[in-house]
Amino acid sequence: MEIDDLYHIFKTCTTVCTDTRKLQQDCIYFALKGENFDGNKFVQKAFDGGAKYCVVDDVDASVNDNCIIVNDVLTALQQLATYHRNTINIPIISLTGSNGKTTTKELIKVVLETKYKVKATVGNLNNHIGVPLTLLSFTEDLDFGIVEIGANHQKEIEFLCQIVEPDYGLITNFGKAHLEGFGGIEGVIKGKSELYDYLKLNKKTAFINSDDVKQVTQIGDYTNVSTFGSNLNNGCLVSFKSANPYVSINYDNTQIESQLIGDYNYGNIAVAVAIGKYFKVKTEDIKKAVEGYQPDNNRSEIIKKGTTKIILDAYNANPTSMLAALKNLKQLDVENKYLFLGDMFELGAEAEKEHQNIVDFIEDNFESNIYIIGENFFKTNTKKSTNKFSCFEDLKVELIAINLEDATALIKGSRGMALERILDLI
Repeated sequence: MEIDDLYHIFKTCTTVCTDTRKLQQDCIYFALKGENFDGNKFVQKAFDGGAKYCVVDDVDASVNDNCIIVNDVLTALQQLATYHRNTINIPIISLTGSNGKTTTKELIKVVLETKYKVKATVGNLNNHIGVPLTLLSFTEDLDFGIVEIGANHQKEIEFLCQIVEPDYGLITNFGKAHLEGFGGIEGVIKGKSELYDYLKLNKKTAFINSDDVKQVTQIGDYTNVSTFGSNLNNGCLVSFKSANPYVSINYDNTQIESQLIGDYNYGNIAVAVAIGKYFKVKTEDIKKAVEGYQPDNNRSEIIKKGTTKIILDAYNANPTSMLAALKNLKQLDVENKYLFLGDMFELGAEAEKEHQNIVDFIEDNFESNIYIIGENFFKTNTKKSTNKFSCFEDLKVELIAINLEDATALIKGSRGMALERILDLI
């Protein structure tokens, strides 16, 4: 079937679904395949659940005339998304980076929403399936679409940019994330910079943090840029003020007090402010939007349980974000600090070294109340004051005896560690 014919069918449906557990009436169901599932096997279930059409790549899965047979369902989904993106032709801002993508996306969204109609990636649907689904959720009445792009290996961002075709782009930072897939920090920089490569090739606009030397280096002499930072030569003059614990910045003779902790969130706020200014959002509206944004979903949240203050940053972790969170806790003017840190995943051959580096930093900067959890942390060389647990179940026993009254606790680890479970035990 030609893509324009598939698009005509898509337009008669209410939405796109890829999971028969989340069907909506009169949707179009794409029977995707994975390592442990084959959506072609659930076509009849999709129709029974309200699907209007089903896209399949197994002829035997065609149960009626409303089954659309394609060579590859995933490819069809991706091609349909790009076709839709070009049909509605709205300006699209794309962002990637090692840390802070989702927080930055949400900040940009709330700032632009003060003046425009905007839709953005839901949650972190930022991969080869999530990006097409995000594009297909956009409508032609939008003023902007915001698409978060994630990657864990070379050429992935290049591929996703070809699907999205962004008009504007930014990279939050280059950090030690997905080292296994990218092949080290230089591989991370090269892989993330594929967004810059796309913008340059297509003469699109890049937002550059001029205080970040790596970003300035990677964008090179490309001139179609909008810069922001503390340098007076920037198009948007914005500077860090403090973070004790919430980040405060200065912009346009105005102080903006966010509800985000950690100076590492300064850059995320700054780019949202810069994009707001670029698209002529009033300063007072930018201030109101940033100050009203509250983090959630285990990202840089401050949670109070009785007299205990918990910094919950357990959505994900890598060496860069872990070190930033620890430095933030160190500089906080509070007593009785506790650390609950879980393994950092996808580090490959660097896992042993990077976990040891974190332990060395902890033990140089914190005297006690240190709890590290996971197989990688358990293998590190530690002092007697550091409590090591190979798994969460072993920590559970210890938690019963820990007195966290009047304490400030940092909880951080990779998603697979699910350290937010600690909240139910203290």
